[in-house]
Amino acid sequence: MNRLTTSWGTFPLTRFPEDPRDQLRAWDAADEYLLNHLAETGTDLSGTVAVVGDRWGALVTALAAAGPGELVQISDSYLGRSATAENLARSGAGAAEVRLSTTQDPPPERVDVLLVRVPKSLALLEDQLHRLAPAVHENTVVVGTGMVKEIHTSTLALFERILGTTRTSLAVKKARLVHTTPEVREAGANPWPYRYDLPADAPAGLAGRTVVNQAGVFCADRLDIGTRFFLRNLPRGLGRSRVVDLGCGNGVVGLAVALAEPEAELLFTDESYQAVASAEENFAAHAGNGGRKADFLVGDGLADLAPGSVDLVLSNPPFHSHQATTDRTARRMFADARRALRPGGELRVVGNRHLGYHATLRRIFGGCELVASDPKFVVLRAVKRG
Repeated sequence: MNRLTTSWGTFPLTRFPEDPRDQLRAWDAADEYLLNHLAETGTDLSGTVAVVGDRWGALVTALAAAGPGELVQISDSYLGRSATAENLARSGAGAAEVRLSTTQDPPPERVDVLLVRVPKSLALLEDQLHRLAPAVHENTVVVGTGMVKEIHTSTLALFERILGTTRTSLAVKKARLVHTTPEVREAGANPWPYRYDLPADAPAGLAGRTVVNQAGVFCADRLDIGTRFFLRNLPRGLGRSRVVDLGCGNGVVGLAVALAEPEAELLFTDESYQAVASAEENFAAHAGNGGRKADFLVGDGLADLAPGSVDLVLSNPPFHSHQATTDRTARRMFADARRALRPGGELRVVGNRHLGYHATLRRIFGGCELVASDPKFVVLRAVKRG
């Protein structure tokens, strides 16, 4: 556990779920730069302070100690919100001191200070700025923060087009601030959520179907090649199996199973509120006729599922945690899948060849098999023994 020192105190912070072996901190120089700026400029925090994209709660935990009038965190990440709750509790902040909202919740009606941790997804930034623009007034203090590599010309253009005149700060420890002067004007229509038709050669009964993607969901404007390859190599003849689309994104993998396997019981789960909302809408549009139901869960992978309760887990695991490239998320997903699977149950995954998932699966399951491969991707299956 590391400690973040600010003008309002020193706070022990961790990511979620806490792992003593994890060397990644729950904050970085961009978070420090923003907090130092607010303290040094004496920014008035007595009104409504909205914090967007606070990755592990470092900003909110420090600001809760500063005593703003109303503090609201807006996050797309279940893991990030869980980390925030734990870090706030660890710091002694009461649960009522901060409103932990998701990107799917209505934004505050008025925002006096808007703080934005620039996300990896430009689409998610665009969507959130559009959603918050009506709450911003001419005296709102708007400050964004991010590492230099995260703030591009396109980032600044979004702030300027949607909220007002924008400039950047000098870099400090490879981090920058984004300063925007709000202008009360029409920001234009929010293009999110985005809808598109799957291509005519899309496999697994998906050809030509219209799907919806909320902002920030992976590959929001097309069917990515990894998922396309996975769809060609899904198991068949599942009967009444309980099937999980783990890390479901917009849910096209689980949707393909639902269309091909009318008796299968489907669970779509992701740590992104935007992703699960997309999956739920796509299922309702294409597989919900006749009262067909599925379960949708925003959570920490399969952590909330009972052991031995699942027959098949399908996954295209992420290999980034914000800007960090890591297989930590995939390893946890594989371990959770093994616990949730019944004896004889199967985990089937797709991944880039270079990620070496076969070695990880052999450690966790005791073995794995190659289902299919091409020059870029592999599909692997691992069966839970005994």
